[in-house]
Amino acid sequence: MTDLTTHIEYREAEFTDYFALLKPRVMSLVVFTAAVGLFVAPGNTHPFIAFTSILFIALGGGASGALNMWFDHDIDALMRRTSERPVPMGSIKPGEALSFGLWLSFISITMLGLAANWFAASILAFTIFFYVVVYTIWLKRLTPENIVIGGAAGAFPPMIGWAVATGQVSTESLMLFMLIFLWTPPHFWSLALFMNDEYTEAGVPMLTVTHGESKTRRRIMLYTLLLIPVAIGLAFTSIGGFIYLVTAIALNIRFIKGAWNLLKRDENDSKLDNNLIERKFFRQSLSYLFIHFLALAIQSAWVSFGLEAWF
Repeated sequence: MTDLTTHIEYREAEFTDYFALLKPRVMSLVVFTAAVGLFVAPGNTHPFIAFTSILFIALGGGASGALNMWFDHDIDALMRRTSERPVPMGSIKPGEALSFGLWLSFISITMLGLAANWFAASILAFTIFFYVVVYTIWLKRLTPENIVIGGAAGAFPPMIGWAVATGQVSTESLMLFMLIFLWTPPHFWSLALFMNDEYTEAGVPMLTVTHGESKTRRRIMLYTLLLIPVAIGLAFTSIGGFIYLVTAIALNIRFIKGAWNLLKRDENDSKLDNNLIERKFFRQSLSYLFIHFLALAIQSAWVSFGLEAWF
């Protein structure tokens, strides 16, 4: 594949360029799920330790983003969604993105170990390694199962937050991991459905490219069905309760309905109409994960204030 960045005239980078290198939207999800994992975990974590830990987890997520942009700068230049990232735009050179990402990785892992505990830091280190080496470098351009396996990287943050508070892994933190792990394929495959042309042009073997859109929609339904028991099952763990249960049931009824509409869409409809269905499900998947974690946080706060007897 031709490296389009060899023809770019680079300019001096600004602060906003380095901030964009951290993938702030992705980092916000990392911060939120890690913070909820820490908040709902048993025990009391000092507010300063909690704040600094979330800060270093965020830096670790940003480091992963920078290293991803270093390696993927060639295909980023070919896709409309990613063509305005700092490296293909000529704001930051690939080597600078690599150095920035490596330094942030070292700082975030070391400081999380010193601020919280080394078990949490080790999970953060493995998360960065998994996202960059296993997903970005190895799987992304190799197999249509890239997002299924690589999606584990995005599922680790609540486990890290839980480990900050407890120094260990538990059934609850594993279920938080599985919630994100099983959510990731429907989320990204729905994105791939309306961006299939760009993935094809960039040579990324997403499931839509290698097996077609009909197979992708069936796999979205399969993973939605696998996701529902985990999402609702969390209500019956130590971090669940009535508030979370009602929320999860409502969200999952809506989510499976969206997956069904996607599965049964009419191929004879216009591409625009079908894209609207796919985009709607993609947006729905974003709110799905956010509201589940928000409900867990509200449930935990409800119990903390001694109000659980109300339900």
